[in-house]
Amino acid sequence: MIFDKEENTTIITQEKASVIELVKKLDVLYERFKNDNVIVSLNSLKPILLQDITEFLQVSNKHRSAKHSFVIVTNQADLDKIPDELTVVPTLQEAHDIIGMEEIERDLGF
Repeated sequence: MIFDKEENTTIITQEKASVIELVKKLDVLYERFKNDNVIVSLNSLKPILLQDITEFLQVSNKHRSAKHSFVIVTNQADLDKIPDELTVVPTLQEAHDIIGMEEIERDLGF
């Protein structure tokens, strides 16, 4: 797991371990990024299944309820089948764009 911080966004890249192991590590290390927007990049893991992505539901809900963005990046997901509570995009650029839009919405009180 690689942590990369850019301003108020932490990018977490998973290269080898399973998604379930990653979610467990995120729970343990939550204090490290709790005040940042989070991008979880899964593009180096293959294959990524729908149930792998839904493993992030609890940590995503926790993070979003604290008024921070949580975006998963994978180009292997069928975006039509992803639960509405999760934000999943195919590229890092789109993840940054989503975070920018969500920050504007929070600033405006939406």
